[in-house]
Amino acid sequence: MIIVTGGAGFLGSALVWGLNAAGRDDILVVDNLGHGEKWKNCVNRRFADYLHKDAFLAAIAGSDDPFGVTALVHLGACSATTETDAEYLMRNNVAYTKAVAGYALKAGARLIVASSAATYGDGALGFDDDADALDSLRPLNMYGYSKHLFDVWAKREGLLDQLASLKFFNVYGPNEYHKGEMRSVVCKSYAQIRKTGRLSLFKSHRAEYPDGGQKRDFLYVKDAVAVMLWLLEHPEAGGLFNVGCGGARTWNDLAAAVFSAMERAIAVDYIPMPETIRGKYQYFTEAKMDRLRRAGYDQPFLTLEEGVADYVKGYLSKPDRYL
Repeated sequence: MIIVTGGAGFLGSALVWGLNAAGRDDILVVDNLGHGEKWKNCVNRRFADYLHKDAFLAAIAGSDDPFGVTALVHLGACSATTETDAEYLMRNNVAYTKAVAGYALKAGARLIVASSAATYGDGALGFDDDADALDSLRPLNMYGYSKHLFDVWAKREGLLDQLASLKFFNVYGPNEYHKGEMRSVVCKSYAQIRKTGRLSLFKSHRAEYPDGGQKRDFLYVKDAVAVMLWLLEHPEAGGLFNVGCGGARTWNDLAAAVFSAMERAIAVDYIPMPETIRGKYQYFTEAKMDRLRRAGYDQPFLTLEEGVADYVKGYLSKPDRYL
């Protein structure tokens, strides 16, 4: 059985989509559906069973493997970069991940876990996924720190090469609709443009970047799935891996792509960045993709324009369109 934690969430349900397309439905989805509409991500998908995250944690606490797991992809976490309850993140993101890792490795299962580009902090040291640089990283928010702590622990315990920890950059695409303010800017831009005909972007507060010229490495969710599926097929590939396109693009580029996909004229307003995030804002991210390429992953990534067009035309413009 393949276990996908966070299997009803954005990345998790997209992975289940990819597994289904590959003919696999022997999947245990672990999540916490709560009272929102995350359950809609599961409607089109095929899987063997669903289990609440607390029940799963209790089930794997024993000495036996109750699920006959062959692969476990741990994508379940609080991904809100604005979460300030540090104790909650230590329990939910760090301790939980350690427990899941211990279970999977003891069972001899392929283990893939989600880390984050937020672990790189302000990017002053670059975006190199070399494990030797882990101790020098300084995340800017507690979410990034929680992801970083697991990577550091796995290295210290000598486990890092036995798993694949994926530092996802700015992922966007279908099935993120339930994420509220944590939805991608592509998703939120589409809604704003449709409502007002215009788009608001943050002004730059650094002279070297023009307004809207701040840069990110944007990754379409279908490409993220392709990487995870490849890693499931190549258990020999272990350690830290950046997962991005490998090329930074500006917010202005993203805006132009959304307006183009919606077949509307570009109309952008630049608004002040809130004081609460100015000191924690990343002006530039770009995944260094050498390690994943050296491991053997040779598939191309969609351009920002290609990914946005697929998302807007194939999903956002069609009511209730899910993977």
